[in-house]
Amino acid sequence: MDGSLWILNSMLLGAGLAMDAFSVSLANGLHESGMKRGRMCAIAGTFAAFQTVMPLIGWFLVSMLMHVFRVVDPYIPWVAFGLLLLIGGKMILEGIRGEGETEKSAVGFGGLMLQGIATSIDALSVGFTIADLSPARAAASSLIIGAVTFAICLAGVVLGRKLGTKLAGSASVLGGIILVGIGIEILLTH
Repeated sequence: MDGSLWILNSMLLGAGLAMDAFSVSLANGLHESGMKRGRMCAIAGTFAAFQTVMPLIGWFLVSMLMHVFRVVDPYIPWVAFGLLLLIGGKMILEGIRGEGETEKSAVGFGGLMLQGIATSIDALSVGFTIADLSPARAAASSLIIGAVTFAICLAGVVLGRKLGTKLAGSASVLGGIILVGIGIEILLTH
């Protein structure tokens, strides 16, 4: 594959893979309207890191352990659905109970890790599309995917933060609904 085409393909993969993470970033921004820049970068960076690593894991599985990946593949959307249902359900309950009224972190470290896993599990399948690449190109492709994800997720957090100020008390419920919806979408489209 020609160099510029390979880079464009990696960027498009990154954009496609980042859509779930964008929505979750938007929900996180909605939930914490006073979020600082460092926190916004940490959230976007977490999603970018997972979107960088998962295609590499997928590449390795396809290249080295094809039989293992085939066994796990049917369960991937269920895991993502379960994680997003858990996190989104918690946000909805907090919003309904009024616990979301006071300004607090959108999600703690553990919750952010679960979000990162849930939104990037589908990136494992990108290993199939980059399986014919050399290890160096597979790594570079994954880094491009991660960089695109970072930019898209940062935009999602910023947008959510701006909307969160306008939506005030219902932001937590809306954010939770978005997460549950993403989980359902992952389950239905896999």
